[in-house]
Amino acid sequence: MGRNYRDHAAELGNAVPDEEPLLFLKAPSSLVLDGGEIVLPPESARVDYEGELALVIGRRIKRWPEDHWLEALAGVCCANDVTARDLQKKDGQFARAKSFDTFCPIGPAIVSDLDPSDLAIETRVNGEVKQSSRTSKMVFSPAFLITYISRMMSLLPGDLILTGTPAGVGPLSPGDRVEVEIEHVGILANRVAAAK
Repeated sequence: MGRNYRDHAAELGNAVPDEEPLLFLKAPSSLVLDGGEIVLPPESARVDYEGELALVIGRRIKRWPEDHWLEALAGVCCANDVTARDLQKKDGQFARAKSFDTFCPIGPAIVSDLDPSDLAIETRVNGEVKQSSRTSKMVFSPAFLITYISRMMSLLPGDLILTGTPAGVGPLSPGDRVEVEIEHVGILANRVAAAK
């Protein structure tokens, strides 16, 4: 989801999508696990971290009722919606900027039986806090997102919904260690490397 925290939309000078969420897709090949490297591609001069809560779908759903949203989940995990910011601005849409290999770190594990509606979320780069917020500050709640997306497309077991990032995004450099920590979920940690 794009621009799902008001403060992040404001820091990039974007309007908040108040009526409907801003939905985009990331390539499955962008996935990398906790401990893996985020590789900075030569095609981009600015690659940003974006700490996020990821919802992990646990069953096939279509037009899922909002009051049963927790039943659709296998659990939640931490995610980093890594973005080639310069390419995102150049393209005017998100597919290329969001989908390079290694641009979707997730982990460290899927945590089930947890309501993620109000959890602390923090992103650190080399130990310095860059993002700090709560999932309750989303414009569109996890419950709404599951229902909304399932109206357009069937969601399958293992599908991930990255729910948006709070303010404080910034660039990554080779050698950085980026951590995304979510209360009761854990810490996702990845090193950053230049393309070889």
